[in-house]
Amino acid sequence: MGSLIIHERPSLEAPRMIIGFSGWMDGGDVSTGSIEYLKNKLKANKFAEIEPGEFYIFNLPGGMEQVAQFRPYTKIRDGLLIDFEYPRNEFFLDQKSRVILFSGKEPNLRWDEYANCIFQLAEEFDVRKIYFVGSFAGATPHTREPRITCSFFGEEQRVSLKEQDVRFTNYEGPASIATLLNKFSKEKGIEMANLVAEIPAYIQVRNPRAIEAVIKRLVRILDLDIDLNDLHRASLEFEKNIDKALLKQPVLTEQIKKLEDNYDSETFGTDENFENWLKQQGIDKL
Repeated sequence: MGSLIIHERPSLEAPRMIIGFSGWMDGGDVSTGSIEYLKNKLKANKFAEIEPGEFYIFNLPGGMEQVAQFRPYTKIRDGLLIDFEYPRNEFFLDQKSRVILFSGKEPNLRWDEYANCIFQLAEEFDVRKIYFVGSFAGATPHTREPRITCSFFGEEQRVSLKEQDVRFTNYEGPASIATLLNKFSKEKGIEMANLVAEIPAYIQVRNPRAIEAVIKRLVRILDLDIDLNDLHRASLEFEKNIDKALLKQPVLTEQIKKLEDNYDSETFGTDENFENWLKQQGIDKL
């Protein structure tokens, strides 16, 4: 299978696949962090991988800061080489939930071949549904529920996805590997949707609130038996820490207040929108 290496071939019945990539669309670690969280909660085991050699540029001209992201990772302690890692592109499996997780680094080269590796594995195990999770920086405040935008390959998916409180994206510009996979899914006849969280542009650290937002939807879509209380607590702690840091930044705090006003106006602009939001949150009016 070329660059695709399958270590085990377990028997699976209609598995679903969730994929994430480092690099583009991984702000706040939403893409890689979601896969990491699900892998740990489901206790998923590695069973396949994509060899990295054909898909990455390791040596570019420029200063260290400019090219560091392209280089392999190494660890040296007291002169002793501890570790040397090429980019990892790994598949993990939880048979009980029938979920395949893929975590990779967006490739620099041969996108079509890389995408074909993912679909080779999908076809090998008869995967019929694929979900990508990611993020983008937008004009959203950290004090509000992250908005989730969605793109998909087939019009018949619109109704079921709309039930998950997502916005259908309107976008034109540079594409990600996830968008190419969406294009391939249409050609392969495999249902695929991209779920992308809008995260605050002013926060650069891991965003557990956005991770929680996309995982909540995946849990509902795939009917997964996962307790998310720990993730919710991390989300509350995240917001508390950001609020504490903002006490020393009055100018940014004022800008965030404007973001909140815009968010609330857009979300609750009419009584009907407010009623719908209460229903989605499972809240009864007083």
